[in-house]
Amino acid sequence: MAYGLWRLLRPSQWIKNGFVLAPLLFTGLFDDPQAVFRAFFAMFLFCAASSTVYIVNDICDAEKDRLHPKKKLRPIACGTVRPGAALWLASFLVLVQAAGFFYLREVFWVIVAYVSLNVLYTVKLKTIPVVDIFVVATSFVLRVFAGGRALDVPVSAWMFVTTLSLALFLASIKRRQELSLMGSEGRTVLKNYSVDLVNRYAQISATGALVFYSLFVMSARPELVVTIPVVLFGIFRYWYIVDSLGRGESPTEAFLGDGQLLATVALWVLICGYLLVGTVR
Repeated sequence: MAYGLWRLLRPSQWIKNGFVLAPLLFTGLFDDPQAVFRAFFAMFLFCAASSTVYIVNDICDAEKDRLHPKKKLRPIACGTVRPGAALWLASFLVLVQAAGFFYLREVFWVIVAYVSLNVLYTVKLKTIPVVDIFVVATSFVLRVFAGGRALDVPVSAWMFVTTLSLALFLASIKRRQELSLMGSEGRTVLKNYSVDLVNRYAQISATGALVFYSLFVMSARPELVVTIPVVLFGIFRYWYIVDSLGRGESPTEAFLGDGQLLATVALWVLICGYLLVGTVR
């Protein structure tokens, strides 16, 4: 039971909440203990929020999940966790998020927007083509925005559009792999897509992410020009993982399962950290 509840939280997916730390990295404030605490506390709140969303989704989709080759192993679908116990866990997580109202009020309202959007996604929006991909991408943008609110710094237009493009790329690749592996049986919305169409979505998004990141670096952070080849390699490597190794249905699993991609992200963070530490005061 306890292990089932832990699985219900989907802790492996918490890595997505690392986007909350992006403003901390690019402001160079990670040598400020208070700023670091506020950023990581915001990420913790987003972990609670994302797990709440996963629980709600699993409760609503339990019947459909039982018919899916992979999703049928989810705790509620396979009967390991009762819906009532899942609701109690979700209620506890909501209380954890409510605590953020007293310390990071601005972040709390971003989390409310995130949870509300994802509940709407679970109920209806995930069945609407194109809208479903943009909702997933917007969730990443909200994470970055929350990181900026935690530090009381604005999220630049460059960071906004770069994050959106990168998230659209990941979401499009996810749809591509779902179509390739399951056809239109995996999700209702997949009946409205083709592999060629989502491939074009992915290509446009990847190009946008690289172009916008490069423009951001060259105009606002020229010292980070050396990171552009690292970002380019990361995009190439991820696409290799998807196309040649057949991964990408779960971006998190694809990322955590590839040593080169992990090393690429770690190298990018280290370079950015070294070059930006203490640059904003």
